[in-house]
Amino acid sequence: MKDYVTYRVQKAMEAYEDAIILANHNRWNACVNRLYYACFYMVSALAIQNEFESLTHSRLKTLFALHFIKTGKVSLEFGKLFSDLLDWRQKGDYNDHFDFDKDTIEPILPMVKSFLDLLLEMIEK
Repeated sequence: MKDYVTYRVQKAMEAYEDAIILANHNRWNACVNRLYYACFYMVSALAIQNEFESLTHSRLKTLFALHFIKTGKVSLEFGKLFSDLLDWRQKGDYNDHFDFDKDTIEPILPMVKSFLDLLLEMIEK
C-alpha cells in the first residue's frame, strides 16, 4: 500500500509540473486537465492511505468531502477547488467550442500547489 501511495503522490507532482508547462504555452484546457489530475492523484493517495475503496472520480470526490472537508481537516475552499476542477476538466475535455483562458486559470495555479502541499503534508504524517 505504501508503494501505491508513493506512486500516486509522484503522479500528482508530475501532473502539476505538466500543468505549469502547459500554462507557459497558453494551453489552458490541457492545463485544467493536468491540474485536475494532479489533485485527483493526491486525493487518491490520501484515500488509499486511509484505506478507502472505490476510487472512481465521483466516489473519490464524495469520500474526500465526507472525511476531510466536513471534518475540517481540509478547508471548504480546497474542497470547492477540487470539485470545480473536476467540472472544468469535463467541460474542457468534452465540450466543443469551449476554451479556458489565462485570466481564469492562471490565478488557481498557486491554489492547486497549496492544496497539493497540504495533502502531501497530511500523507507524510
